[in-house]
Amino acid sequence: MDMHAAPSTVTTGPRQADKIPAELLAKIDEAVTHYPVSKRSASLPLLHLWQNHFGFVDESGVEWIAKRLDLELINILELVTFYPWFRQHQAGRISVRVCRTLSCALAGGYEVRDAFCKAAGIDPKAPMHGHVPPVSPDGKFSVEFVECLASCGSAPVALINDDLVEDITPEGTATILSQYN
Repeated sequence: MDMHAAPSTVTTGPRQADKIPAELLAKIDEAVTHYPVSKRSASLPLLHLWQNHFGFVDESGVEWIAKRLDLELINILELVTFYPWFRQHQAGRISVRVCRTLSCALAGGYEVRDAFCKAAGIDPKAPMHGHVPPVSPDGKFSVEFVECLASCGSAPVALINDDLVEDITPEGTATILSQYN
């Protein structure tokens, strides 16, 4: 990786690009065909496919996608680091994203996030390192703040994996997490 192009991410374990299954390659090839004029436009769809398969996009994924689309590494890395949906490290198998934008913050979003942490066995004061949320000791849950989830009228809200959960109270967080066992 060109050190002048982008900061290095930390990769632990095997490189994702060394184990791309045929079904993922087929989906990637098919997605690229939707962007015949500018392959760069396929960047976000490929990142989503990659992350949906592996759970996050490691350094080798950034390199592989950039090469597949004939782009510079920075063109892919800037997307991965800008959009909070993309991860550079493994999160919990169940991702809890609590909205912290004004409506949710005023309705108790910070207390809800702390309660989710406690219910998942995560220290609510555990620091986040970049885009790496704290993960429960069993690796099952990760809990983090995100910006607006576009449901201000039912604040506070959280996105648990792909499920939007609304009108959350701190007392209800353990019950909500128990639905993901």
